[in-house]
Amino acid sequence: MSEENQVQAANADCCTTGDHTRQSHHSEKTKSNLITRLNRVEGQIRGVKGMIEKDTYCDDVLNQIAAIQSALNSVGKLLLEGHMKSCVIERIQAGEMEVMDELLVTVNKLMK
Repeated sequence: MSEENQVQAANADCCTTGDHTRQSHHSEKTKSNLITRLNRVEGQIRGVKGMIEKDTYCDDVLNQIAAIQSALNSVGKLLLEGHMKSCVIERIQAGEMEVMDELLVTVNKLMK
C-alpha cells in the first residue's frame, strides 16, 4: 500500500474518545506500517552502535545516521499528515481553534 493510501486509511481515525481523552485511533494497517518502520529504525540504530564499537570509519557511520534520520522523518510525515487530515480538521470543525497553535508547535519541533 502506498504512503498516500495509508494516510487516507488513517483519515477515518479519530483523535478523541467519548470522554474527550486525546488519543489516536490508527487502523491496524497504519499501526502495523508504523511499527514496521520503527522496528527497522531500531535495527539501524543497533547497527550504528555496532559500527562505533568496531571503530568503523566515521563517514560510513554518519551515512547510516543520515539514513536513520530520514526513516524517522518519514514516520513523522505519515503521522503528521494523518493527524492534519483527521484530528486537526475534526477539532477545527468542533470550534477548537487552539489546535492550530498546538500544530504549529509540533511542526516547529519536527523541523529542528
